[in-house]
Amino acid sequence: MSPANQICCYTLLCLLMSVIAILTVSPNVIAQEDESKNASARTGAISGRVVNENGQPVSHAAIFIGSPMDPTQGRSSSTDDNGDFQVNGLDALVYTVSASAPTYVSAPRNPEALPSYYRIGDSVMISLIKGGVITGTVTSSTGEPLVQAGVRAILIRDANGKPPSIGRFVVERSTDDRGVYRIYGLSTGTYIVAAGGRGNFYSNNAYDTDAPTYAPSSARDTATEVNVRAGEETTMDIRYRGEPGHTVSGAVNGPIAPNSSANITLAQIVNGVPLTSGFSVQAFNRKGFAFYGVADGEYDLIAQSVIGPREIIASESRRITVKGEDASGIELVVRELASIKGRLVLETTTAADCKNKRQPVLSETVLVARRSEKNAPKDQVAFPNSFAQGVPDKSGDFALRNLSPGQFRLNTRFFAKYWYLRSMVRENPGVPIPRTGLVNRQADVARNGINLKFGERISGVTITLAAGAASLRGTVKQPQGENLPAKLYLHLVPVEKESAEDLLRFFTTAVQADGTFAFNNLPPGRYWALARPAADTDPQSDAMLHYLEEGDTRLKIRRAAEAARTEVEFKPCQNIVDYQLPFKISSVKN
Repeated sequence: MSPANQICCYTLLCLLMSVIAILTVSPNVIAQEDESKNASARTGAISGRVVNENGQPVSHAAIFIGSPMDPTQGRSSSTDDNGDFQVNGLDALVYTVSASAPTYVSAPRNPEALPSYYRIGDSVMISLIKGGVITGTVTSSTGEPLVQAGVRAILIRDANGKPPSIGRFVVERSTDDRGVYRIYGLSTGTYIVAAGGRGNFYSNNAYDTDAPTYAPSSARDTATEVNVRAGEETTMDIRYRGEPGHTVSGAVNGPIAPNSSANITLAQIVNGVPLTSGFSVQAFNRKGFAFYGVADGEYDLIAQSVIGPREIIASESRRITVKGEDASGIELVVRELASIKGRLVLETTTAADCKNKRQPVLSETVLVARRSEKNAPKDQVAFPNSFAQGVPDKSGDFALRNLSPGQFRLNTRFFAKYWYLRSMVRENPGVPIPRTGLVNRQADVARNGINLKFGERISGVTITLAAGAASLRGTVKQPQGENLPAKLYLHLVPVEKESAEDLLRFFTTAVQADGTFAFNNLPPGRYWALARPAADTDPQSDAMLHYLEEGDTRLKIRRAAEAARTEVEFKPCQNIVDYQLPFKISSVKN
């Protein structure tokens, strides 16, 4: 393979990893309704429809279906004139489904949510919204139009007013012969706009070595912010400063495989937050990398390289400051990343109501590891390798690979209505029991997560799914003539005192605008039910509510639920429908 092709293939891999990261912010949805569905099918199809914000079909949208178990199962398709699609010949695995179309973007989502997973026979409804547009003219200091100048819109706060959690590879548009640029398909949020400079190694024009000029005509610190809304267009003209930029260069060392390249990411840090990333490549036949057109400021550098079919190595992040001169001689040393191995166990029940209920299929069960950024040092940028997913083999064994250092949470997604997640433990972690001198035989992974270091190989993790889960569907009722509060969430917390710290028995779900709600995969037992308006910073999913650092939030919810005293009890495999929960306004002192 030629060096050019090697670089191209590696670039495609990096882009694929970015797509996977994007998929992780989609809503956490998993079908659970039809217990007999696909029980014996070996191959089949996934169909669906893509619509816009008005419910109208989006024709000729690109569809991608991928499997976390087998990358070779990835399929591409497109919607027809009615917005419909169907992909046939899929094996009985679990899949993610995404759609894209020019000028459209996905609706704002909870960044903590896990992907949506589907299986053969499912029908998927995907909603896209019209993206926003930033346009304008780039002119020189004398008023002449700049032709073929690269212009970038950089997201600094999302639709929820929060900064992006990782640096972003920004889509770039070039000016035409009039100096006019037009960047479309932007997600809702707050942006700054920059012209000039080269963030990526493949760029090649007259403005690559300049420092970026931010609209209207300034350095980064005084850039004008632009609020972008769905389907709206904003004009931002730029008077180009033409100031020379700097070069950041160095070399990547370490156990790089023969004939392999290293990918280097340069993330700009503003007020401790990574705003945008560019990347360069150290080709397999060279001993160095370089970024050009770099403005003064703080940056983080991270290197990665592929050393096998499923193995990636990476460096620690390196913080540098560029001020008035080039930064050269930077060494990035790549090392092995961490992994987690374990086994998924299915625990049956003798409960009469649970006979002949479909159990989880291992090939349709996904194990997920995600790094908790809340506990990461504030001055450390999130590694690209902060998420991994895998599927257990026929024996239930699983492996989650290529994980960066940090604290990771585990989760599981499965298609089996009458089963629930009972426990996640790690064998013999060597943690002493206070005042006894003994050593714990198990650690509660659900509660404490797993802390990983470079090259660490964690094993002995057991995830247990148990039969006997219940479900609850119903409506939150507001007094006649009144509306339910916005962002209303329904919580279930265990009544039994001995279960007060069992994180896997705390549940939360959003209440829809019509007051309806639904829970699946609930462990049997007694629960307090509480409908509670949530602030933007409150946990909005079970996974978020289970974080160790959310202990104060769980305590607040428990106290409010105990004060409301609305109890519901679930028997094994019981389905409660049309449950009516009166909305009660209650408060608990902090």
